[in-house]
Amino acid sequence: MNPVSIQAPAAVVMIRPHRFLPNPETAADNAFQRNATADSDGDDGARTLSAAARDEVSTAAQTLTEAGVRVHVFDDHGERETPDSVFPNNWFSTHPGGHVALYPMYSPSRRRERRGDVIEMLKAEYRVQDVIDYSGLEYDDVFLEGTGAMVLDHVARIAYAARSRRADPVALERFCTHFNFEPICFDTADASGRPIYHTNVMMSVATEFALVGLELIANPARRDEIRRRIAETGRTVIALTPAQIANFAGNALELSGRDGRVLALSQRAFDCLTHDQRAQIEQSARLLPLDVPTIEMAGGSVRCMLAGIHLSRR
Repeated sequence: MNPVSIQAPAAVVMIRPHRFLPNPETAADNAFQRNATADSDGDDGARTLSAAARDEVSTAAQTLTEAGVRVHVFDDHGERETPDSVFPNNWFSTHPGGHVALYPMYSPSRRRERRGDVIEMLKAEYRVQDVIDYSGLEYDDVFLEGTGAMVLDHVARIAYAARSRRADPVALERFCTHFNFEPICFDTADASGRPIYHTNVMMSVATEFALVGLELIANPARRDEIRRRIAETGRTVIALTPAQIANFAGNALELSGRDGRVLALSQRAFDCLTHDQRAQIEQSARLLPLDVPTIEMAGGSVRCMLAGIHLSRR
C-alpha cells in the first residue's frame, strides 16, 4: 500500500471536550443523536459524561499517533458553551496549496466553536497561503457545515453533498468555485423519510474505495449516477445498508500513517461491517477502530472528530 495519498491526510486536528453534552439545538434534524437526559441528569451525571468523552478523545488520539498519524489536540474547557466542539471538521477545512476555509454553521452554539488558536497553529506548523471565511453567510441564514455537509474527492475534484438545511446550494456553489470542485448534490431519506443531516454520515471517499449508503439516495437515477461517478475514478464502491449507516459505518476517514493508509472508524462501525466489506477495505487501507460510544451519543462519530490537514509542513 502506498502510504502517500492526496485523499488521505497524514495529520489531523482533534478537540478534547471538558463539558460534553449532546446538543439540544441540533437534535431536531439529527436522527443519529441520542437523548442524553438520563445519562447526564444532575451535575454528577454531566461530569461523568464529560469525563467519558474526554477520555475517548485522548485514547483515540493516542491510537492514531501510534499508527503514525500526526495529531494536534486542543482542549475545550467549555467556557463558551460549545457542546459539539468535539466535531471540528464542520467549522474549518484545509486544502492542498495552502488554503483554509471557515464555514457558516446552522446552530448558533456551534458558531462559537471557531477558534483562532487552531488557525494560528496551522499557520505556524504548515504552509498557509490564505484563509477564506464564509462564516458571514450566517447573517443571511445560509449554511455549509464543512466536511460534514460535503464529502470531498480531492483527486477527481468532486464535492458530494446531501441536500439539507446544513448544506445550502448558494454556499456550496461559492465553495466549489473558489476551490475548483464540481458539486454533486442529491436528496436523501431515511426510513422515516427524513433527509440525512450530514453527508459524511452516509459516505466516505478513500483513495481506492468509497463507502456509500446508496439506498438512502432518494432518486434511483441519481443513485446510479453517483455509483457510476465514483467507479469512473477507479474506486471500488462498497455499498452500506441503512442499518450500517445508523451504526456510523459511513462516518470514516482514510489517513496516511507510518506504514501505509489506515481507515479510522468507530468500534461500533467496525463491528457492523461484513467480512467481505472488511476484506475489500483492507486491500487498500488497514482498519483502525476507535471506541467512542459516548461521543456517538451526540450524533457523530470518528470522521466528525477528525479535521484532516491537507497542507504542507513548514
